[in-house]
Amino acid sequence: MPELPEVETVRRGLAPVMEGQVIVKAEVNRPDLRWPFPDGMARRLTGARVLALRRRSKYVLADLSTGETLLVHLGMSGRMLISGDPLGKFAHDHPAAQKHDHVVLHMDSGARITFNDPRRFGAMDLMATLDAEHHPLLAALGPEPLSNVFNETHLVTRFGKRNTPVKSALLDQKVVAGLGNIYVCETLYRARINPMHKAGSIATSRLEALVPIIRQVLTEAIEAGGSSLRDFRQADGELGYFQHSFDVYGREGEPCHTAGCPDSVHRIVQSGRSTFYCPTCQR
Repeated sequence: MPELPEVETVRRGLAPVMEGQVIVKAEVNRPDLRWPFPDGMARRLTGARVLALRRRSKYVLADLSTGETLLVHLGMSGRMLISGDPLGKFAHDHPAAQKHDHVVLHMDSGARITFNDPRRFGAMDLMATLDAEHHPLLAALGPEPLSNVFNETHLVTRFGKRNTPVKSALLDQKVVAGLGNIYVCETLYRARINPMHKAGSIATSRLEALVPIIRQVLTEAIEAGGSSLRDFRQADGELGYFQHSFDVYGREGEPCHTAGCPDSVHRIVQSGRSTFYCPTCQR
């Protein structure tokens, strides 16, 4: 499932094509994805101007001139693809409609935004912009890891005496929003922290050092356009490239990247998810 860097990459790709533009026609080709679409979604989107495109955790949020905000979650295989962009950054010709093109937004510039989702685990919803932070999917989220609110004091306080593994604690969206399996594995490797250590047992100095590492990993991933492992594509259809920089994720049995380390990358399962780490370097 796309994590923060992938969603931010999609948002950045969509912004120059959607912000300031009017949705002259919205097509909704099925009643639901993961959940039912809101009533009258096509009608409510048609004629609305996109005032701003932002991201919260793993969600893209489009603030509209109607006072509503469109929430988009890509799910496992969702893609938001652009065609016909008059700025010349994307393919000019609109492709033929595909089986899994569930929502199509026609912009007044001539661009078309298509939400394609073969597995239908994605989601869309409409909510009042002024009340967006109270939406059930957003209300309990922790701070953004690239924001000033996410700092050393916050992480030390939230970890407290937690008896859960540090990897599970970092995946808790109430602690920090947007982190997923890939980037937690990569972060813990760089921080030299064993993913099985109890969150509350890690020294304060090591937790404080973890915060800038989280930011560094996410920033590098965003600059690389995210990670493309299965279905993820950027808004222009291109792959992300950060997977070529993985130190541990998906590298079970391969040599550790730390110079002089004789060990290899190991894989364990934590809470039903694969964890990749080096037992020698991460203590």
